Amino acid sequence: MADALSAIPAAVLRNLSDKLYEKRKNAALEVEGIVKQLTAAGDHDRITAVINLLTHEYTYSPQANHRKGGLIGLAAATVGLSAEAAQHLEQILPPVINSFSDQDSRVRYYACEALYNIAKVVRGEFIFHFNKIFDALCKLSADSDPNVQSAAHLLDRLVKDIVTESDQFSIEEFIPLLRERMNVLNPYVRQFLVGWITVLDSVPDIDMLGFLPDFLDGLFNMLSDSSHEIRQQADSALSEFLQEIKNSPSVDYGRMAEILVQRAASPDEFTRWTAITWINEFVKLGGDQLVPYYADILGAILPCIADKEEKIRVVARETNEELRAIKAEPAEGFDVGAILSIARRQLSSEHEATRIESLHWISSLLNRHRSEVLSFLHDIFETLLKSLSDPSDQVVLLVLEVHAAIAEDQYNFRQLVVFLVHKFRMDHALLERRGALIIRQLCVLLDAERVYRELSKILEGEADLDFASTMVQALNLILLTSSELSDLRDLLKLSLVDAAGKDFFLSLYASWSHSSMAIISLCLLAQAYQHASSVIQSLTEEDINVRFLVQLDKLIHLLETPIFAYLRLQLLEPGRYIWLLKSLYGLLMLLPQQSAAFKILRTRLKTVPSYSFNKEQIRRTSSGNPSAHTGYMSTGIHFSEDGSMNEDSHNVHNGINFASSLQQFGQMQQQHRMHSKSQARLRNSSISSKCVQEVKDVEKAEEVRGGSGGGEMSRPPSRSSRKGPGQLVL
Repeated sequence: MADALSAIPAAVLRNLSDKLYEKRKNAALEVEGIVKQLTAAGDHDRITAVINLLTHEYTYSPQANHRKGGLIGLAAATVGLSAEAAQHLEQILPPVINSFSDQDSRVRYYACEALYNIAKVVRGEFIFHFNKIFDALCKLSADSDPNVQSAAHLLDRLVKDIVTESDQFSIEEFIPLLRERMNVLNPYVRQFLVGWITVLDSVPDIDMLGFLPDFLDGLFNMLSDSSHEIRQQADSALSEFLQEIKNSPSVDYGRMAEILVQRAASPDEFTRWTAITWINEFVKLGGDQLVPYYADILGAILPCIADKEEKIRVVARETNEELRAIKAEPAEGFDVGAILSIARRQLSSEHEATRIESLHWISSLLNRHRSEVLSFLHDIFETLLKSLSDPSDQVVLLVLEVHAAIAEDQYNFRQLVVFLVHKFRMDHALLERRGALIIRQLCVLLDAERVYRELSKILEGEADLDFASTMVQALNLILLTSSELSDLRDLLKLSLVDAAGKDFFLSLYASWSHSSMAIISLCLLAQAYQHASSVIQSLTEEDINVRFLVQLDKLIHLLETPIFAYLRLQLLEPGRYIWLLKSLYGLLMLLPQQSAAFKILRTRLKTVPSYSFNKEQIRRTSSGNPSAHTGYMSTGIHFSEDGSMNEDSHNVHNGINFASSLQQFGQMQQQHRMHSKSQARLRNSSISSKCVQEVKDVEKAEEVRGGSGGGEMSRPPSRSSRKGPGQLVL
């Protein structure tokens, strides 16, 4: 300290802390001259003493004017040192940088001015202290004082010039600091950072592209800034980097892909569009590098396919097609399970377009990597089943295509049908809304006969009789009406003359027995008219309920459709098809006379020509018990005088034992009757219990109101309490 005091006159030191700027400036010039002399003499010890004096007595002083003078003095000392300044920078820079945080804005301003002058002197040596200076400048860029900001901008431009000229700049040491600062939200700091990124990227010797993953997320974060200028600057920087990526032979796509995937889900439209555009380019350029990231990329693309902004949807769809077109193998890192997981998750999306593309992906994977997909089947099967309830028909059709692709082998086919029946059992609304669509499409995609045989086999042993009846009625209606099942109907028409038709008829019969109307329809379709008549006459009072009449009404209307044109034409020969006529009259007798179906069928039967009747045939047919005859006039079988078939074909035709079938039908219907009675008893019991409880509640209330309650209890029961369970049911 004594060396410094001896080197600098007291008057100079006094003026250095004066409140007037001119005096401080003149004192600084004196300091500059003194330091020049000491430098010329090579007296660096006294120079160090002077710097220490200026630092501790002035820049760290509690007096603002002292701090201002100290900063000017340090800048002047640096100028005086000139070429020798580099060896004293470790002493000079810390107090100046420290002053950037001073509470007095004027002190901060002088600190900028001092550092500017110091930088002009040392130039290239400045680079070795760059991170400290950059950190200080970053803070100054957001200074509240406009004068300080202006000074900081001048200093910033000078530092940028120094960096671009230098070959000593270390990008490796700078990147961690940049990455840390990229998360700052202050708009001035953001502008400062983007400016530096742009400048450094323009320097040929600095490889900013190689470090792009370190600050890419920060740049994307700026795209949603409230300032249009910042968004524009960030977008410009990103566009420049994307162009460099296209032209670069070596790029780290993986790390950046992770960032882009996250940004593609941004609530900000501009950020999403930029991210999906980058992903689109990455998919085209990345090649093998991106294979491990396909699942993540797909997870970003699928939601964007249904984005509210059309330009995002367009790019997302293009990217999706590009990604799906790439042929990658599990051996190359292609994770089938991860892709399936993404597709499964997106099947729950609220957007139809996303769900559709998810199914396309599952279908594509099944085609290319079937064994791998089937190994993950338990992970996706339940979700695929749930998707059958999707509100979109297109989604349901695609789900069925996927199910059909899975069900190519017998095991998975069986599993599909079992789970499908279970799904219908648990969700009756699905059966009502989508049952026909699902069954018809499965019949198109898989073999229709195979589907119906499997369904029939499952329903034959169905424990829930109500569901079994409903399901069979639905399947029967589909069989009778769907154009896709015309081949099955043609096959059934040959049941009495063809082995394949007989086998199919028998495969359906047991399960169709859950519904009397389904069996009658099946017999009419198979032209087993005598058996149809036997079934009709076997019906009891309990069988003919509202549900039965509704189904009968549907059948009568169906008889007027082109599907049953052959049957109506057979009525032109009532003598030959007398059991058909008897079956139809049997149905007519079951219909209420005022119903539309009754009038339709009666009108149709009135058109039957009477000239072809053979009175003897009518006598034979009506004289016997129809349930005992299983001959079929349509096949040319001859009847004996009592109306029975010849002994060699009694009760059997084309290998079909109709007597046994009728017995099987009767047993199944008896189970349904017992079930209905059981359900009725349960309902009556529940209602009865409820009535008893209500009576007890009334008596208890009257007892409370009446005090002692003796007289109240002796009263006859109220009118409501005298109602029996049967009366309540009615």
